[in-house]
Amino acid sequence: MVESVSILGNSAPIENGVNHVKLLPASNDDHEGVIVDMKEPMEPDVFLTLLRASLSLWRQQAKRGVWIKLPIELVNLVETAVKEGFWYHRAEPSYLMLVYWIPETASTIPANTSHRVGIGAIVINDKREVFSATSFAVSACSYSALLLFYVTYPYSL
Repeated sequence: MVESVSILGNSAPIENGVNHVKLLPASNDDHEGVIVDMKEPMEPDVFLTLLRASLSLWRQQAKRGVWIKLPIELVNLVETAVKEGFWYHRAEPSYLMLVYWIPETASTIPANTSHRVGIGAIVINDKREVFSATSFAVSACSYSALLLFYVTYPYSL
C-alpha cells in the first residue's frame, strides 16, 4: 500500500500550498514497527525523498522499528539508507535486511541468529522401550545445557 503525506519543503507537486509526497510501501509488524518490502527500482534521490517522508510519518505514528527488505537488484539504495541511519541486520542470497530504530531509547531489535545446531537422541528406559528424537534445532544455550547434562550424567541419555 502506498500512502501520501503532506510535508513542506519538497519538490513534489503542490496543492493548496502544501507538497504531497508518496511514501514507501510498508505494512505494520506485530511490534509497533513497519516492514518495507522494496520491489520497484528507483533512483537513490527518489528513494531518499520517500524514505525521509515515511520516517517522518512513522515518528508521528510512534512506530518503533523499521525493517527494509532490499532485493539484491536494488543494491543501489543501500548507501542512501545507511546514510539515513539504517544498519545491516542480515544478508541472504537474494536480499539484504536493513533496520532502523526510531525512538530515542536503546534499540530492542533482536540480533540476527548466526547459526543453528541440530541434534538427535535415543532414550531407552528400563523396559527396553526406545524413544527417539531427531534433527530438532536448539539454541546454543540449550545445546550447552544438554552437553552439561550429558557430561554430568553420561548414561542418562
